[in-house]
Amino acid sequence: MPDLSPTMHPFVRPRPVEHPRVRLVVFHHAGGSASSYFPLVHGMPDDWDLLLLDLPGRGKRHRSAPLPDMSTVIATAADDVSAWSDCPLALFGHSMGGIIAVEVARLLERRATAPVWLGVSGRIAPNQPVRFGASLHELPDEGLMSALTAMGGMSARMNELPDGHRGRLLELVRHDLRLVERYRPDPARASLDVPITAFVGAQDEWTPSSSTADWALETSGNFRQRIFHGGHFYFVGQAFTDLSRAIVAEVHRCLPRAAEPEFKATQKLAS
Repeated sequence: MPDLSPTMHPFVRPRPVEHPRVRLVVFHHAGGSASSYFPLVHGMPDDWDLLLLDLPGRGKRHRSAPLPDMSTVIATAADDVSAWSDCPLALFGHSMGGIIAVEVARLLERRATAPVWLGVSGRIAPNQPVRFGASLHELPDEGLMSALTAMGGMSARMNELPDGHRGRLLELVRHDLRLVERYRPDPARASLDVPITAFVGAQDEWTPSSSTADWALETSGNFRQRIFHGGHFYFVGQAFTDLSRAIVAEVHRCLPRAAEPEFKATQKLAS
């Protein structure tokens, strides 16, 4: 059983459920934190437990130094999640969190604690080339701010922060983007035996919907694609509830079929 003391684990747990039917674990985007995904709880069933992971360097782990490379991030996140695998697990990650989610799913599968479902959002399929040649983490502050604002991942009020706070946030964003830009999936990786749903915004210039369809190649199980109105952060504001409900619907599709033969189907759904 996991240690349920809120000071002893790295998760934000908006509404603890003692004996959940499903435990949904969420991995945040580059420069983000667990608190960014708190609104997901509003669409969760009463018997679901929501765990929002804070990576070192932010949120509940703000006193810890950010981890040096993606392999260390993935190993650490897998260990964090493994402690909570006493019930069916579902994993969801957005952007950088999508990378972490799929690689954590691989490690959990090797440990015989595979999740029942994997959701990847706002992230190109692993076999797709990166669309933008310039490294975002190398842009000057104003250029980086402009790129993040265009993606919808940075509040327009960022410029109102004191220089020290703004500088620390940009430093964390650069660190995370560097990990993402240097990440390369293992070319010899085996397919997961886990259903995958890819989520994407129809107007996302960083992750076109055509670049997410190949997530189907990462699993021997069921694959679905859900396309929402909006850009890279298509779910912000009121749309968070739509995302939450979509995640619940996708996981529910997998739970009754746990003992049935896997099947392959690609489907685009407008939300």
